[in-house]
Amino acid sequence: MIKSLTKSFILEEFLKLPETKPSSEYINGQIIQKPMPQGKHSILQGELVSNINSVTKPQKIALAFPELRCTYPAGSRSSSVYGGRSIVPDIAVFAWERILLDERGEVANVFKTSPDWTIEILSPDQSQTKVTGNILHCLKHGSRFGWLIDPDEHSVLVYPPKQQPELLQEEQEILPVPDLVNGFQLTVGQLFGWLKL
Repeated sequence: MIKSLTKSFILEEFLKLPETKPSSEYINGQIIQKPMPQGKHSILQGELVSNINSVTKPQKIALAFPELRCTYPAGSRSSSVYGGRSIVPDIAVFAWERILLDERGEVANVFKTSPDWTIEILSPDQSQTKVTGNILHCLKHGSRFGWLIDPDEHSVLVYPPKQQPELLQEEQEILPVPDLVNGFQLTVGQLFGWLKL
């Protein structure tokens, strides 16, 4: 079950709190803990990260990060009256040139920007509305593409920016991806085939 703290926080207070397992997100002044990932979620997340990176990393096109916190500071056109939002997409894919680096030239710990492609995998106890809200927030603030994967329904809602979402359920359907990763191709059947050992 998702836990939500009733006290309203501001983003700066939230970011000072220790990280939780599973991750907590800051949405509309509230702290909401994500549900603990279960088997189907974990398999799909691991396979997607591995398969996306096998296509994009060698050519330095993009990089897929599992559970990367993306923070939108106050003033980033957020609708929250408390300012800002801090979410943890199940998978955040960044174009290579947009990967934030620290002073040593290593991947930064803090990403205050939207991923180019945000992927969420619905857990049994998770609110589809809240997850969809996070995808739409990413799209509003610069993401090029979003996926919402429902392991129980074997379906994927695809969110291209400024277009109507598309529901894909047929095994032979090829899942649309952002132009950034057009070398990555996957069908609905292949995606959910990973759930069988």
